[in-house]
Amino acid sequence: MGKLAASILSADFGHLADQVKLVEPHADLIHVDVMDAHFVPPLTVGPIVVEAIRPVTRRTLHCHLMIEAPARLFDDFQQAGTEMVTCHVEALDDPADAVAQARKRDFRVGLAVNPETPVERLYPHLEEVDSVLVMTLHRTGWAGQPFNEDMLPKVEAVRREIDRLGLAVDVEVDGGINEETGRRCLAAGATVLAVASSIFKAPDPGEAARRLAAVVRGDPGDA
Repeated sequence: MGKLAASILSADFGHLADQVKLVEPHADLIHVDVMDAHFVPPLTVGPIVVEAIRPVTRRTLHCHLMIEAPARLFDDFQQAGTEMVTCHVEALDDPADAVAQARKRDFRVGLAVNPETPVERLYPHLEEVDSVLVMTLHRTGWAGQPFNEDMLPKVEAVRREIDRLGLAVDVEVDGGINEETGRRCLAAGATVLAVASSIFKAPDPGEAARRLAAVVRGDPGDA
C-alpha cells in the first residue's frame, strides 16, 4: 500500500483550510513545499502556514524544505505542528547531522535529491531516515511542470538499495505526478506520490484526490 501526499503548492491559498479539508479523506499526508528564493528561485510559505492548517487536519504535515540551512528552522516548524521534514542533500554540509537534529525534535525525517544529483548520495543515510524523495523536475519550485521520465531509473535504483538492506524506507516522487505518471512511479518502486496541480488545479480537488488515492492503493476499478 502506497501513500498519497497532497501538496498545497497548487492550492487556493484564499481558501486553504477548505482545500485541505476537501482532500483530507483521501490523502495520507499534507505536503508543504517550503521555498526560500535561494536554494530554489521561488518564495513560498513557512511555519505560519503550517500553524494555520494544523487545526483543520489530522493528517501528517510533511514539510519539504527546499531551503538553505534547513536545520535553523526546525524549532519553528516543530512549534507550528510539523510532524515530518525532508531536507535536500544539496543544501546540507552534513546530512547525518541534520537528520540527528531532526530526530531530537521527534520529526520523521526524509532526505531528497534534485534531478542532477546522483541518487547514490542518499545511500549512506538510508538506515537513518524514514523516507527518501526523488525530484523529477529540473526547474524545482514551480507546480504544473511535465513529468521527467528520466528519473524513473533513480527511483528503481534507490528502491533496490533499500530492499537490499531490508529497510522500511519510503520512496517519494515529487514533480509532474498524475494518475498515469503516478502508476509508472509506483511500478518503479515509489511508495509515496506527492501531487500538487493534478489535485488542486482539478475542477473537483476532492474527486481528483480520491482517484489518485485509488491509484496508490492499486485499485483500478476505483480510479
